[in-house]
Order: sequence, then C-alpha cells, then structure tokens
Amino acid sequence: MNKHWLKNYPEGVVHDIDTEQFQSLNQLLEESFRKNAAKPFSVCMDRWMSYGQLDDLSSALGAWLQSLGLEPGARVAIMLPNVPQFAVTMAAILRAGYTCVNVNPLYTARELEHQLKDSGASAIVILENFAGTLAEAIEKTQVKNVVMASMGDLLGFWYGNWITFAVRHLAKLVPAYKLPLGDGRVVTPFNRAIAEGTRLKLKPAQNNLDSVAFLQYTGGTTGLSKGAVLTHRNIVAAILQAEAWFTPALKCVGDVSKTNNIAALPLYHIFALTLCLLTIRWGAHLTLIPNPRDFGKFIEVLKKRPFHMLPAVNTLFNALLQHPQFKTVDFSALCVSQAGGMAASEGTAKHWLQVTGSAMIEGWGMSETCAIGTNNPVINKQFTGTIGLPLPSIDIAIKDDDGNSLPTGESGEICIKGPQVMTGYYRQPEENEKAFTSDGFMRTGDIGIMDGQGYTKIIDRKKDMIIVSGFNVYPNELENIISLCPGVVECAAIGVADPSQGEAIKVFVVKNDPTLSEDDVSAYCKQHFTGYKRPKYIEFRDDLPKTNVGKILRRELRSPA
Repeated sequence: MNKHWLKNYPEGVVHDIDTEQFQSLNQLLEESFRKNAAKPFSVCMDRWMSYGQLDDLSSALGAWLQSLGLEPGARVAIMLPNVPQFAVTMAAILRAGYTCVNVNPLYTARELEHQLKDSGASAIVILENFAGTLAEAIEKTQVKNVVMASMGDLLGFWYGNWITFAVRHLAKLVPAYKLPLGDGRVVTPFNRAIAEGTRLKLKPAQNNLDSVAFLQYTGGTTGLSKGAVLTHRNIVAAILQAEAWFTPALKCVGDVSKTNNIAALPLYHIFALTLCLLTIRWGAHLTLIPNPRDFGKFIEVLKKRPFHMLPAVNTLFNALLQHPQFKTVDFSALCVSQAGGMAASEGTAKHWLQVTGSAMIEGWGMSETCAIGTNNPVINKQFTGTIGLPLPSIDIAIKDDDGNSLPTGESGEICIKGPQVMTGYYRQPEENEKAFTSDGFMRTGDIGIMDGQGYTKIIDRKKDMIIVSGFNVYPNELENIISLCPGVVECAAIGVADPSQGEAIKVFVVKNDPTLSEDDVSAYCKQHFTGYKRPKYIEFRDDLPKTNVGKILRRELRSPA
C-alpha cells in the first residue's frame, strides 16, 4: 500500500514501530519501574507516589490476587476514578497474569451487571463510593472477590484517613450499602490486600504479546456493550506509536521524563489510559484529577506547577475556557493540547490558542484501536479541522460498502489496519465477521475523505452512534431499555447538535398511558442509565416514521431536529 502520508511526517518521527522489542506489556512496565524507581509517577491531592512505590504496591497486590487461585488470564474488573489506586491495580492485574476489565464508576446496576457477566470477571477492585451499585448487581455475576478501596487509601496514614473521613461523613459521598456475601463471596479492604500481599511473592506471569491485556468495553449496535479484546501487542504498539508521534513536541522540555501530564479524563477510558501508559514509558509523571467537573479545584491544581501535556475532549477544553480563573494559569510550559474522543470545534480551538498560546491538536481513534489512529502533527501551530495523518505502522483506507478501496478524494468508510487494532470483540463472532474487511481492515463506521497529503476529514457517521462529550452512545441500547418503561409503546433515540456536549440525546416516545410525562421518562432513565446516556430532550409523538417493513427511520427524525 502506498502510504503517501509519510512524506508529511514531522522530522524525526519513525515510519514504523517494533513491538517485538518487548515480550509483553509487563516487560515494558517493569523496565520503567526499575529504571525510574526514584522518580515521581503521580501526584493526587498533593500526595506523591514514586515509580518505586508503584512497583512495590502493584507487586504486593498482584501477589495477593494470585493467592486467590484465579486461573491464568482471569478477568479482574477495575471500577475506580482517577486516584492512585487505579495505576496500582492495573499494573497488579497485568503483572499477576490476568486481564483488566475497565468499568465506568458511574454505571448503573444494569450496566455494571452486563459488563461483569459478559466479561466473566471473577474479581473487582472498586471504590466504596460505588459499592451500592455493585450490591445491586453482584448476585447475578461470577464475581467472588471484592477489593474495597477508600478515597484516602494511598494518601498517607493521617492525611489519607482524614480524606476518607471527609468523603464518607462530611461530603456524604459513600451511600449506605450491604454487599451480599453468600455463595463464597469475600470483601477485602484495599490496604489489607496490599498488606497481606507484601508477605507473599509475586510469581512471574506467563504473558506474551498475544495474551489479552484489556477487555475495553464500547457501545454495542445490538444494544449491549461489547468488549474489545486488546492484547499486550496491541497496547505496546499504541504506546510506541504515541511515543514516536508526541516526542517532537516535547523537545523544548529536553528530558521527556520531566514532563507533567494532566490526567483529567477518566483513566478507565481508552484515551486517558493510553496517556497513562505513555507516561510510564517515558518515566514522566501524571497529575491525577479525581473530579474534573469541579473546575475551580481543577484550575487550582493547574496553577500549582508547570504542565506539559493536557489531553481533553472538546467539551472539557470549552468548559475550562469559560471559567473566569482559567486565564490566570501559567501556560508557558504547555507543549501539547491533545483533542480527541469527539469532534473538535474550530471556535473552541481558536479561543484555546488565543488564551493558552497552544494549538489544539485533533486526533482520532477508538477503543478498538487503543485510542490510536490518526493525529495531526503535534508541532502544528494552527488547528487544521482534520483528524490528521495515520500514525506509524498504521494503514488507513477509504472503502465502499463492498470493501473496495476508493481513490483519493472520494468519500467512504474509514477503515484501519495496524498492530494496535483489536483482535476482535470478546465472544462476538457475528460482530467480528462484520467488523473486518476481507483484506484485514477494521471498519470504523465513520465516513471520511482523505486528501492527497494523507489528511483525513470525517464528514458523516455510518452508524447511528451518538457521541456525547466523547462517550459513545448507541440508540439501540437506549431504545431497548426505555421501551420497558411503563406506559411506553415504542421509542427512538437520535443525537442532536449541542454546543456544550457536541451532541445531546433526544428521545421520541409513543405512549399508551396519557398520564405519562417527560419527568416520568427522565426519572426512569436516571434509574437505568449513567449520566451521559440520559436523554436531554424527550418528545411525545402519536407515531414514529417507519419503513415498509416496520423499521424506524431515525434519519427522518433527525431531519427536523
């Protein structure tokens, strides 16, 4: 394949990466832990963790997990926000020879139950703030071991206990819960698991590049989320691709290990997860933001020390710009403002450049591609309005419905091939058959045009997927659940343009109960969907437009919207 985009790579960016330099992701992690033992890895609420501490803590937790007798490759769920426990848990699971299943901490019991059942997770590490949700779901899952973390666990004895007390009793952020402990289930506090693990020895895992590292769940066209199977090779490739692409922007720092990277996006999301792993590769450090929606505190953290990389979705960039204190931040060290997860707007990009002096660099990727696909050169001084060039070792093809590659300048489905692309969806043979072309490209569902320089622009979406603040929402899931609401006959969900979220969800409802109100439907959705999946608009109709075989025509609903 003629990769005509390579001629537009920034100087020094390699054309291909070599995943074979590592035997597994574990080797990459452990080499960094040893090499950077004395350096800081993360800071959260002004408490620091070094790479040496990350090494020791993850080794102890990994040994404790092994003591449970889990089979090699067992799935262990992580339901944590951006706190130090996340990286410790992730590294522990991998080093113990198991598979990480990242879970959105704000999931409802229904959503959590599906993911735990589908993945076959036998253990979960969860923050106590979300234990009430687990209590509702756990009896229908295979989870036998629960590791219960508290907010202050790794923040030092006195300060950590104070934070935990404040979260529990002052802020009242830990609802009362009672976990059912029948059927052999055991709950172990996080710090106790660590303490017990320090008396054990971590056995070397038998992982290789083809072992499964993550099941990264993404929206499903059938109404249920699917687990993208990401191997150690996939993750190592994404780290090396990101390293090759981003290093040129950090020459001004000199030593990339001195960079401070802001982790405001949730680490369970593939975008932030990739940043976390790239930071470990560099031996740099993360500033963890547990609650980026508290913009006042977020900005206070940004003001404390120079920061070099700030990845965000368009809505987060825009929200920061609207805060009156944001202009008081020192942006002189900011090297990369990386936009992804949703379309970046030119208006936000112009405002960001004006305020910070840093150009928003738009990129594109998916859970299925370890967040890596295309990106604009990070040394750009202006916003381009495209999703950029394919990264090293990646092929992008614009194809028609039959899988034929189209000439440059013609629109078609963006299809991708590379070492970071998933091996398939977990236990979904029919979905896998549809996901890949005969020549090995993964269909993305995005419609785009590639120009003669290799830059691609997304112009439409083949799927009915809705993107709310960077999160994928599939109408089928919404419709399947809302249709069960008492008084609803049928419904249809679409995305509508929204200045703050990119898209918002609008649901059209046909009812057979005249007393059913918008508030009733909203309350039902609040019970069954995490925040970003809840409709912003609800409209009642007497009927919905359909094809002659009865399929709802969402495009007709979108037209007047």
